[in-house]
Amino acid sequence: MAATTPPGQPASIPFYRDTRVIAILVQVAFALVVIATFWFLYSTMMDGLRRANLLPSFAFLRQPAGFPISESPIPYDPSRTYGYAFLVGVLNTLRVAGIGIVLATLLGIVLGICRLSGNWLLRNIATVYVEIVRNVPLLLQLFFWYTMSQAFPRVQEAINIGGVLFLHNRGVSIAWPRASADFGAWAPWLWAGLLAGAGFYIVRQVQFARRDRPGVALPWALLLAAAIALLGFVVTRLVAGQWPVTLEIPELQRFGFSGGITLTTNFAALLFGLVIYTAAFIGEIVRSGIQAVNKGQREAARALGLSSAQTLRLVIFPQALRIIIPPLTSQYLNLTKNSSLAVAIGFPDLFSVAGTTLNQTGQAVPVILMVMASYLSISLLTSLLMNWYNKRTQLVER
Repeated sequence: MAATTPPGQPASIPFYRDTRVIAILVQVAFALVVIATFWFLYSTMMDGLRRANLLPSFAFLRQPAGFPISESPIPYDPSRTYGYAFLVGVLNTLRVAGIGIVLATLLGIVLGICRLSGNWLLRNIATVYVEIVRNVPLLLQLFFWYTMSQAFPRVQEAINIGGVLFLHNRGVSIAWPRASADFGAWAPWLWAGLLAGAGFYIVRQVQFARRDRPGVALPWALLLAAAIALLGFVVTRLVAGQWPVTLEIPELQRFGFSGGITLTTNFAALLFGLVIYTAAFIGEIVRSGIQAVNKGQREAARALGLSSAQTLRLVIFPQALRIIIPPLTSQYLNLTKNSSLAVAIGFPDLFSVAGTTLNQTGQAVPVILMVMASYLSISLLTSLLMNWYNKRTQLVER
């Protein structure tokens, strides 16, 4: 039987007592307050800039910068525009962040494994390293490494490490591979190796999918590509008479080293400091990821006759990777953002170049927006790549 409304009682709940309507009204009111606050701040800022005759404009990007930049991966001189100088700063930040992420990852993995090693000396050295480095501010460490680099001897008395690495007060000179005149003869072998590796990877992935069983094809695909490239390397040497790529050793000349590649003391101190600092955190992430894998997995691997190295490489590490990647992404983002401390030791990164531009043009708002947009773009791209890789390593549940 249908319910009827008793006489004298309202047919429905009034809107001011309906929790759904109240929730919507509260959210609308909150949004209006936020918009009004931002509008007030924006109006106040624009009034101040108008009175100072500094209304925001990006027209300054086409004007000559007029200031030198000590390091640049692309040709640069003070006659270039502010926009070009900003691009140099972005490239310098990408260079130190890219190299730093690779080196910090390698060192962090070694530290994480050493922290769990049965060797007493290795385990305690790694523990002391982690506890000291991660508890000292990064800025202080950068000053330390920069001061140490300034204490290197003169170029003529450079510290020789193995004949391939030279430390001096102008920077670090390193042996570097250079393409010879016969590199073109080797290029087809490189393409052949790349195609063969890609083809092998695709075929194996299709086979794994058809057999409905897991498998790892990437290492064998890389090995095949490397084998073809190496074969072409030797054949090119036998046919052409010289290696397609040679290792160029730095040689001391009258005014400095020539050949190889020379990193300035500012760049070397920044890179070294970032790698040493970030690797301590990555080491702890790796250690916790390995310890999170069930002990039964290790015992099962041993029961199958796998060695300790095989157990770590084939059983433990692939499972730990699913735990390691999310916090590892945060460390990559931290390393990129921490590179802005380069301004303290004189390396012309993005933040340093932007600071000089701001001081000369007075365009604070556009310059700060450009810096924020640059760091945001780099961070989002890094997160996107790591999230894609994280999804690839996750277990596929039915």
